[in-house]
Amino acid sequence: MSPPLRIDLHVHSRHSPDGAMAVEELVGSLRAVGLDGFALTDHNAVRGHEELRALAGARPDVLLLPGVEISTREGHLLLYGVEEAPPAHRPFSETLEWAERRGAVAVPAHPFRWTHGVGRRISESATVPALEVLNGHNGPGANRRAATIAAHRGLGATGGSDAHLPGELGRAYTVFPDSARSLEGLIDSLCRGRTTAGGSAAPLLHRARSGLRSGVLRISRGLRPI
Repeated sequence: MSPPLRIDLHVHSRHSPDGAMAVEELVGSLRAVGLDGFALTDHNAVRGHEELRALAGARPDVLLLPGVEISTREGHLLLYGVEEAPPAHRPFSETLEWAERRGAVAVPAHPFRWTHGVGRRISESATVPALEVLNGHNGPGANRRAATIAAHRGLGATGGSDAHLPGELGRAYTVFPDSARSLEGLIDSLCRGRTTAGGSAAPLLHRARSGLRSGVLRISRGLRPI
């Protein structure tokens, strides 16, 4: 029997305002960190999807899933299997309806992060197949709260590094059954809640450095949030 697949479902490239890596660099790093693929989830943008498709054609040995991380009014939402980005900064419920009409899979990102998380009320009530329960930029407490709600609701669990910089890819990842060896298989497994999370939370020093970097970048954007 083949081992399960490890897919990092939360990855940013230079097409995000706070990302620093080229899509090609991310693809080239997969095997070194023990991943079978990743989802490109840039902030409010799908500009990297064309590069992703070209690289997928050249690298049939890896799984490259198109996605986006959308900023809603209540917090960030990961969408998988999309070719376009919905309007940003709209209500969470409206963005979820947009995704449902297009057959995209919606998973709340880092729901208990004090910035950009949708929080308990939406995590406990939103019609989604899974919650991101292991985020590589979160502390362990925020991840545990998300995991508790996902388990209580019987939802799937996903993990993602939330990588923005070299060295972060694969810190957290999603475990898929070996049978999900296509983009359609990944989407189907997500829809059915047939995923678990692996990896680790961010160490305290990393979270401090990441917070400082995010603050500097936000100042450079004129204090505009992502």
